[in-house]
Amino acid sequence: MAKKGKGNRIQVILECTEHKNSGLPGTSRYITQKNRKNTPDRMELKKYNPIMRKYTVHREIK
Repeated sequence: MAKKGKGNRIQVILECTEHKNSGLPGTSRYITQKNRKNTPDRMELKKYNPIMRKYTVHREIK
């Protein structure tokens, strides 16, 4: 879970956007950290999806 305190660094979950729309079973998710002060909006990173076997766009979820 996310750490509580005064720090701006929080844990976020990235989920594959292509996999979610494809209808295939399973999900591709990654856990990472971001600085809330520097990146207030949702993150988007290209990460490897092992189920689809290619690099896809992963977007931050709540």
